[in-house]
Amino acid sequence: MAAFFSDKTKLLCSCCLIALVLLLQLNMSRSQKVTAMYVFGDSQVDVGNNDYFQTIFRANFPFNGIDYPGGKPTGRFSNGKNAADFLAEKVGLPTPPPYLSNKDGLFMEGVSFASGGAGILNSTNGTPFNGTIQLSKQIEYFSELQQRLIQKIGYDAAQIHLSSSLFPIVIGSNDLLNYFTFKLPMTKPPREYIDFMLSTFSTQLRQLQGLGARKFLIFGLAPIGCTPAERLVKITEGYKCNDEANYWATIYNQGLQSMLRKLKSQLQEHFNYSYLNTYDFLVNLIQNPTKYGFREVKAACCGTGRLNADVPCLPISIYCPNRNDHVFWDRVHPTEAVAKILINTLFNNTKQYVNSMDLPKLLAL
Repeated sequence: MAAFFSDKTKLLCSCCLIALVLLLQLNMSRSQKVTAMYVFGDSQVDVGNNDYFQTIFRANFPFNGIDYPGGKPTGRFSNGKNAADFLAEKVGLPTPPPYLSNKDGLFMEGVSFASGGAGILNSTNGTPFNGTIQLSKQIEYFSELQQRLIQKIGYDAAQIHLSSSLFPIVIGSNDLLNYFTFKLPMTKPPREYIDFMLSTFSTQLRQLQGLGARKFLIFGLAPIGCTPAERLVKITEGYKCNDEANYWATIYNQGLQSMLRKLKSQLQEHFNYSYLNTYDFLVNLIQNPTKYGFREVKAACCGTGRLNADVPCLPISIYCPNRNDHVFWDRVHPTEAVAKILINTLFNNTKQYVNSMDLPKLLAL
């Protein structure tokens, strides 16, 4: 009888140990789980907000979405998924839907405020372009959503929810393109303009932090001078990258990293961020395309004219049969394949391209 109880006790202890391990694993996974993802930015991460108002910055027509599930355009400026889709997959959430699809929703798993053509500055892509949802307006929308959350689940619960959410932000390219490429009236010298961008962005990040955001994923500017549209400027030089555009992108990125460090020192544990060095990643990819499985780095897949970049991707355009070997989908946006590699790199190669805190650590806070 004593032996029976001894064996039974051993079995019970073993079961308790297994249960304890499973409980610890569950608690660890919960502690690392992102409760929601609130996306801010421009066309690089727009999932369809621009479909809900009149603007020239639209992608709700073929051949956009040709490789997206179902093969139909979704408002993404891509042949398939974009960086927001792959990021959501990585953190275990569905892709945040466009905010304008339901402006009264609670969006407990997150939402996207991103809008094609958006900028840090309200003056970017305004008249005569029929507008966009600038970052300031995106933050205003988020403030409205935060108030609905508080009303529904209470202030404390809303703060806990938002503090464990991820806030990816992809913004700034349109501000620079408007200033340096479209040759709009320049009321400020270049460095003063970039300083104005950075001071405005700093204020906007403080606004989001004041509304409850704690975990920020900030994307640095890409080498915008290497897009097919910018290469057209260098037609007499074999369509090389536009060094002037790239130079100012690097100046902005340097200032951005300095600004983020300053915010961190001031806000301490109430402001945590990962900075993705998009610039160096894409330069490496463009200079070593075969390493990543690409063949074409200059021409767009979808478009017409020189480098398929004289006009955007339209239903009258032609498109390449193998999108996976092209870096660029249209005259300014990357292919789905590039977006996927970018997000995988964000998680797997943090030492080379992620400054400040690496993303897995940020998510686990």
